[in-house]
Amino acid sequence: MASQDRSNARYLTALGVCVAALGLASCGGGGSSGGGSEAKTLEPSDAKGASGEVTWCIGKDTSGAFKTAVENFNQQNPKLEAKLVELPENADLQREQQIQRLRAESSECDVLGMDVIWTAEYAASGWLYNLTPAVEAHESEFISSTVETAEYEGKKWALPFNTNAGFLYYRTNEVPKAPTTWEQVYNDAQEKNGLVYQGERYEGLTVNFLELLYSAGGKVLSEDGKTVEINSPQTREVLEFMRKGIGDGAVPKAVTTYEEESSRRAFEAGHATFMRNWPYAYALGKESSIANEFAVAKFPGYAGNEGAGVVGGYNLGISAYTDNPDGSLAFAEFLTTEPVQKEMFLKATLPAVATAVYEDPEVKKEIPFTEELLQAVEQAQARPVSPVYTEISEAIYDNVFEALNDRESADSATSKMSSEIEGALQRF
Repeated sequence: MASQDRSNARYLTALGVCVAALGLASCGGGGSSGGGSEAKTLEPSDAKGASGEVTWCIGKDTSGAFKTAVENFNQQNPKLEAKLVELPENADLQREQQIQRLRAESSECDVLGMDVIWTAEYAASGWLYNLTPAVEAHESEFISSTVETAEYEGKKWALPFNTNAGFLYYRTNEVPKAPTTWEQVYNDAQEKNGLVYQGERYEGLTVNFLELLYSAGGKVLSEDGKTVEINSPQTREVLEFMRKGIGDGAVPKAVTTYEEESSRRAFEAGHATFMRNWPYAYALGKESSIANEFAVAKFPGYAGNEGAGVVGGYNLGISAYTDNPDGSLAFAEFLTTEPVQKEMFLKATLPAVATAVYEDPEVKKEIPFTEELLQAVEQAQARPVSPVYTEISEAIYDNVFEALNDRESADSATSKMSSEIEGALQRF
């Protein structure tokens, strides 16, 4: 068994920074662009018989899987010629370079590889085609939580491309099975060797907080994204729960300095019974001294509710300034097909958005946590869908961080983050 784990781990180690980054970051032809209600719409039929050139702009192709997908598309579609434009590995730089082109109304990038948290910003700015009919034609093939990341103001602006969600890691030599509630996680952590997560002042803390808030039944914004709803009993309860966890020793005070890698190192060094982290840590853990002494599970419930995660990943949008919207749709749809999704999962360690891929025997053999990952993505929810998400996230992690460090009460931190988010919405 240990030999098999090491074999799987060698394959999976490529998840590393790639999958961790997925969790965080950040006209002409047919169809009928502009933003919001004025955006032009592409129908599934527009892709049929498409011809011409299509350019795909996405982050660096570190595995070669993107290039392979382009080559396969061109072989199967002789009337179309796709090409790849590689942007930097860093998600912030990808967004910066895409926005430079979009503001210049450049037609260079036809299909845009977008972090899920950029979709609303791009749509609100008038930079995307409305893909609602195309997404709905394939919606039954996708994990439902991945479709939510493409929605803004009642329309769907992108096709899901890859996804991600967090796990609860636990030491099997310290607890017999994964707890079914966060309350039990914290109780066991206090009695055993603690819980570590990402508590530093950055996007990771927003995600960790939202996982508990969503599990408690709380929200950040209303369904239409226009009303702030974070000033709630659920927010106060979760903040107090997290503060108490540090205060009573279930969580080490040092967690407020931890990001993904520092959490992983603490867990592997035997300094914690539980860890919240992304799937990438599984492969690295299988190469560590605790290789046979840990397992993963989807997030437990909280306050009598079902558990909830936060979905990450990338979507495929079609630029409002493309000269070939029909061909762009044909290419984007190709990238979401089961064979391509499987290849991306196995070769590039990009978790699939197509549910069927998780049942593929080869995928299940090569990626031992396939079942848990599907469960994690299925229970995950989108981060607040808003053109000002970056400011919303900053308001959350700034105030949660202050509460965890006992510089703000739960009440004060809740009021402040609500006020700051309200200000961000008003400025937009």
